[in-house]
Amino acid sequence: MPKLVLASSSPYRRELLTRLQIPFEVISPDVDEAPLAHEAPQDTALRLAQLKACAVAKKFPDALIIGSDQVALLGTQQLGKPHTFENAKKQLVVASGQSLVFHTALCLYNSRTKNMQARVVPIAIKFRTLSEDLIERYLEKEQPYNCAGSAKFEGLGIALIERFEGEDPNALIGLPLIALVDMLHNEGISLP
Repeated sequence: MPKLVLASSSPYRRELLTRLQIPFEVISPDVDEAPLAHEAPQDTALRLAQLKACAVAKKFPDALIIGSDQVALLGTQQLGKPHTFENAKKQLVVASGQSLVFHTALCLYNSRTKNMQARVVPIAIKFRTLSEDLIERYLEKEQPYNCAGSAKFEGLGIALIERFEGEDPNALIGLPLIALVDMLHNEGISLP
């Protein structure tokens, strides 16, 4: 089996990948994650997932590199990582009672053959109506400042949502494992 490398600084993606019970390394990619002007959210996520995989592939000429990125969309507004309490609070106030779509992109890049597989897995969620007090308590406890849309669904963020709809719940956390298993199979790696 070729070396498998996760191009991510996300502990949540690392944790998800361990579920497949295959050895892998983790390298944080050094890429600019800013969206381009007039770029659709799914295009931003896909471009960044590919960019992350290709950036890390330079260090691993004979490996399978996994890149992933997530962009949240509320109406026509992209919600990225808030980075601060104030920004996170603003995002959640706006998201209260609303439906959002999280576009999670996945790329598997074979640095030896240059074969690239990539796709976007959307997940739609409906937020509960959130009081200001609930939002502040959640932010103080969870501090989801590095999570798109300020929602850390692998933790307390799950209490903020009423329902979700999509093909892979793992995509909500940031790494669509169902799609990844298919991509690994295409590279000759069968699981389990």
